[in-house]
Amino acid sequence: MTDLKQARILVTNDDGIHAPGLKVLEAAARKLSEDVWVVAPEVEQSATSHSLTTRRPLRVRRFGERRLAVDGTPTDCVLVAVNKLLKDRRPDLVLSGVNHGANLAEDVGYSGTVAAAMEAAFLDLRAVAFSQVGVPGQPVDFAPAEAWIPRLVERLYGFDWQRDQLINVNFPPRPAAEVTEVRVTHTGRRDASVGLVDGEDPGGRPYVWIGDWAADTTSDRESDLAAVDEGAIAVTPLHLDLTHHSALASLKARLG
Repeated sequence: MTDLKQARILVTNDDGIHAPGLKVLEAAARKLSEDVWVVAPEVEQSATSHSLTTRRPLRVRRFGERRLAVDGTPTDCVLVAVNKLLKDRRPDLVLSGVNHGANLAEDVGYSGTVAAAMEAAFLDLRAVAFSQVGVPGQPVDFAPAEAWIPRLVERLYGFDWQRDQLINVNFPPRPAAEVTEVRVTHTGRRDASVGLVDGEDPGGRPYVWIGDWAADTTSDRESDLAAVDEGAIAVTPLHLDLTHHSALASLKARLG
């Protein structure tokens, strides 16, 4: 394994090339390595999940040395970076984020931030997604992410990574000095459902607008949701294999 100081790190996100959270992650990466590349969406791509752009060409714009934007999704960014922009040497590590808000529980299925890390895992690369949970109605404070990312990456980089695995990290919304611990968790489920807002456009036509989750409450105290609620950093290992392995035998018996 390449030493982290000599590692090539690819930084990406789903909030776009100009997002404050991306600058936080880029700065953290540059503290760890001398070979950091940023390839991020040109505009915000939140909640695009693992989507690919296949019906039009993609364009790449340069915003500085080793800093480029793709007019596509986070998944597009990782694919273009690994297979074209960095084809002379693949990244040793892909860092995605820091997302402006949580990627906990059900968020994982919708998140472009997590999807970028998933694409890296599909390409057999180590990948970590970072998100900073915020307080509703207030600007996201990235101080916990800024303080903790370098030491977390140093510890995770030496982890025994398995194929098709990625790590999802969420920082709690409190001062960095008040973070209680780093807690390894599983992906939770919220007790409340996502909110829908009914409205009417200027032409009098009704619409439905999908909003945020009504609440982040959960009865599962071992989950990522509970960890963040209790002031801990939630570190959740994810896997690309969605097969429900415990159902294989009974399903084979029923269909056989």
